[in-house]
Amino acid sequence: MKYVGIDIGSTASKVVIFDEDKKTILNKRVMSSGWNSKETAEDIRTWLESLEYALEDLSIVATGYGRVSVPYADKVITEITCHGKGASYLYGSDIAVIDIGGQDTKVIVLKNGQVADFIMNDKCSAGTGKFLEIMANRLGLSLKEMFEFAELGTQVKISSTCTVFAESEIISLMGKGTAKEDIAAGVVNSICSKVVTLVNKKQGSDVYFLTGGFCESEYVLKELSKRLGAKVVSDGDARFAGAIGAALLA
Repeated sequence: MKYVGIDIGSTASKVVIFDEDKKTILNKRVMSSGWNSKETAEDIRTWLESLEYALEDLSIVATGYGRVSVPYADKVITEITCHGKGASYLYGSDIAVIDIGGQDTKVIVLKNGQVADFIMNDKCSAGTGKFLEIMANRLGLSLKEMFEFAELGTQVKISSTCTVFAESEIISLMGKGTAKEDIAAGVVNSICSKVVTLVNKKQGSDVYFLTGGFCESEYVLKELSKRLGAKVVSDGDARFAGAIGAALLA
């Protein structure tokens, strides 16, 4: 028996396969979620079969935005529980997790490896990966380039909390000839500010563990650490935290 965690997010989907002892990750994959979670789930099924895994030999847990769209999953579990479990596996049992997803941002407080408390942002996409994606498209940059440009720029203030109005601000800055680096720095600064506001609604922590698509950016880790006055760390597999937690709970 192998253990599979499937995390279908609003933007990206992650899959992790553990061995029978749940100690070694045998395979992992990240892919675009596309527009239809059911199609994404079928693509994942095809991938599992291409690795010569028979579904009857797998224990599968689905989580994330599209977790109900995985008909072959043995169980569905909320992303709060799965991200907490995955972060505990990757870093430690007493930590505050910051997960910046495509459509929402979550702060999960872990005590002894269990979820003790959590908070999510509202339904607005400001302060999430979707916000960054929209602004990157407007600037003609990839998400990776946005972080690279931001590190080189001087932050300009983007005051709007609404994604639509913030995009209008960016168009205005572009019209004035403001450097892309400065606008990118302003966008990332805006996201970090919203994340910190959310984090500060919960009890402070000495260390935070960052998951989600932003976890691979050293610039974001540095900015969040500075603003929170605490250490913000991540891991090479932090983007897979939800899928790892799902597999461990299978």
